[in-house]
Amino acid sequence: MLPDTEINYPLCRDCQLKHSAMTALKEEELNLINRSKHEASFRKGDILIHEGAPTSHIVYLKSGLVKEFIKGDHDKEQILQIIKKFSFLGLSSFFGDRIHRYSYAALEDITICYYDLSVFHQLIKQNGAFSYEILVSVACDNLNNFNRFMKQSQKKTYGRIADAILYFSTIIYESKEFEIPFTRHELSEMIGISRESTTRVLTKFHEEGIISLNDRQIQILNLPLLQQISKNG
Repeated sequence: MLPDTEINYPLCRDCQLKHSAMTALKEEELNLINRSKHEASFRKGDILIHEGAPTSHIVYLKSGLVKEFIKGDHDKEQILQIIKKFSFLGLSSFFGDRIHRYSYAALEDITICYYDLSVFHQLIKQNGAFSYEILVSVACDNLNNFNRFMKQSQKKTYGRIADAILYFSTIIYESKEFEIPFTRHELSEMIGISRESTTRVLTKFHEEGIISLNDRQIQILNLPLLQQISKNG
């Protein structure tokens, strides 16, 4: 889907929302990547990248939240992670393949930057400090996802939901009070249990004073107990 509008944007050198790796670029390299950049806005629900699409551009999430997902049997969606601002989308596909292995959809109105693939590839080769920052970014994402999936596979329903609440609280929103950015059905797909079980456990956590629950709005009331449930699985 094409972006709704093109935005007037600052030079990469002056942008306050650029990725930390950009600080490693020299003046001429910043000018090079700036000439290859296109910035655009998307609305909530828009698909940014389809699974199987060629990796023609590097995509940087400048603001907002995006979900990374794949389609399984019977078109069932599996949400792999939530990606927040100041992150690149699909870098693993850039290094490992020439097509995107995952799809990406906006969970809210967002702003992204497209960078020409050949320019990004050139900077990776010629600037070691830039390459290092990109490598760290990819490694951290992969390790975080691996650890989350390993823990999730070893836990039962209560532990999985406690983990999900802590994931949103500590990783995504950095707050004890937040709004889940998608439906209960999508939440259940993310943690690998039924929608009914998800609703039942969230309601029980609410009734026991562990969280305050109002539709998608959650406030953690008893963090130590929630962490204990997560630990015990």
